[in-house]
Amino acid sequence: MKFLNKIISFFVGALFIFSGVIKINDPMGTAIKLEEYFEVFAADFAPFFHWFIPISVPLAVFLCVLEVVLGIALLVNFKKRLTVKLLAVLIVFFTFLTFYSAYFDKVTDCGCFGDAIPLTPWQSFTKDVILCVLIGILLFQNKKFGNEASKPALLVTVVGTLASLAIALYALAYIPILDFRDYKVGNNIGELMQPQAACKYEYIMEKDGQEYTFDAYPSDKSYTFKEMNVLNEKECMPKIVDYNVSNEEGDDFTEESISGKKLFIIVHKVDGTAKDSYPAISKLIEDVNQNYPDIEPMILTSDGSNFDAFRHEVQLAAPYYYSDATVLKAVIRSNPGVLLLEDGVVKGKWAHRNVPDTEELINKL
Repeated sequence: MKFLNKIISFFVGALFIFSGVIKINDPMGTAIKLEEYFEVFAADFAPFFHWFIPISVPLAVFLCVLEVVLGIALLVNFKKRLTVKLLAVLIVFFTFLTFYSAYFDKVTDCGCFGDAIPLTPWQSFTKDVILCVLIGILLFQNKKFGNEASKPALLVTVVGTLASLAIALYALAYIPILDFRDYKVGNNIGELMQPQAACKYEYIMEKDGQEYTFDAYPSDKSYTFKEMNVLNEKECMPKIVDYNVSNEEGDDFTEESISGKKLFIIVHKVDGTAKDSYPAISKLIEDVNQNYPDIEPMILTSDGSNFDAFRHEVQLAAPYYYSDATVLKAVIRSNPGVLLLEDGVVKGKWAHRNVPDTEELINKL
């Protein structure tokens, strides 16, 4: 049993560390998922869940760091009794979330492994059930474990905590160190908006009370159609399905936005944007307009209420267009953020704290 406990401890600890590290790389992504859950719970249970939305970011950082710390503590036997109890509480919480998502089809992706490994709700729930069983075995044996904290174990746990917190805060201050989203540098947005492969179908037909399956629709009219299934739905669907750009009149500028060289200034919302970064952004736009006429500055925002007044207030000399708020957060976490495209290919991304000068911008092309 002792050997089994070691194997389980290693597996559970390593999985929690991996899951936590993936998420602390992008705590804003976890915060977005938490906001989705709070919206769902506010509608399904009680309105007070809306109160948690303003603290979704610090709550996301806490949960992500906690995953890593508990995983490390389990591996190094730091206060193992307490660690196992906290892991049990955490996994029960996660299991409830994933079950609710899967059974009621509320949140289609729990974000268990961030954007690195997307899981369906039922896959996430199955993973959590397995972890519940494994942690349950450890919990059953909990009295046999020590609750000591050796100096090496304490040191490793403290260092892991500080390192995890530092990564999370860096990702919030700038942009994630590793970008797993479809809009990462090097990706071609236009290509990802197209089907990745030809769709393959199967046709379920009926004749004389028996069912038959065909990979092409039969020409024999004696068959009765029952059902058509897509065999490779994941492969034949575009990876990007919700990117769109329009002007104030509602005209579609999606294709225009991924043609030629574009300098995007992305403002998720005026409320909460970092105003101290706009002088540098304004200067960048001015330099590009004067010296690089082949690069077209465009502002993308989801804020339609008072953006024109705000644009004049911060002196952004570029036309603005509208896009979905969730999409803009997927494109870049920073508000505002700077994005450079060439024929739809993402050439560079910058957070509002490190707005590039024109030389750095041009070197990316």
